[in-house]
Amino acid sequence: MAIKKIFGLVEEVKKDIENLSVEGLKTELGVPDLLLADIREIQERVDLGTIPGSKHVPLGMLEFWADPQSPYYRDWFDEDKRIVLFCAGGGRSALAVKALMDMGFKNVAHLAPGFTGWQKAGEEVEDVSATSRWVRRPTVHR
Repeated sequence: MAIKKIFGLVEEVKKDIENLSVEGLKTELGVPDLLLADIREIQERVDLGTIPGSKHVPLGMLEFWADPQSPYYRDWFDEDKRIVLFCAGGGRSALAVKALMDMGFKNVAHLAPGFTGWQKAGEEVEDVSATSRWVRRPTVHR
């Protein structure tokens, strides 16, 4: 069996999910009980900031945090809640939306241009570096 190319797979998935533009996400930010989930690695969030109001949901824990039967469940996830995911460029979040849909979540979408698109559009970015327990240590050259 040949390995599918990841970017081709992402494009296939995007045909079957809700892909929000930056403007589309901005209209959703006022929705009560919106779960805006930043699925990037913690260091991406610390180094670059995040979309204000987002919660960090590490991609590797997404399904475990979303499953009410899991010992790792986070009560931010509710199958009736609107959930919008984002990553850096829209690839990981597209696959993550598919994973949540496969679990039974119905009202889920992602920010198609990702956090990078949000930044390029000149939208507000929250600096989380000052409040995060995670820090980038200076590189020591020996």
